[in-house]
Amino acid sequence: MEALIKRKDAAKILGISVSKLDYERMSGKIAFIQYVENGCVYFTEKALRDYTERATRKADPVNTRLTNRRFRRTGHS
Repeated sequence: MEALIKRKDAAKILGISVSKLDYERMSGKIAFIQYVENGCVYFTEKALRDYTERATRKADPVNTRLTNRRFRRTGHS
């Protein structure tokens, strides 16, 4: 059986806040272990790896418009 990782440690490993980790957990985006209802929540290394793989995107150098951000025109030529 894999070692169990506490919420605070899992958030630190992923580089996110504990509240963001809880949001992702409650959204079903990351697997977790909870032995009893309203009990402590734990994660496994595999669950953290799987979450990271799903959340990671490769850069697309052809598409320079990856965000909805619009750049201001300065009027200077």
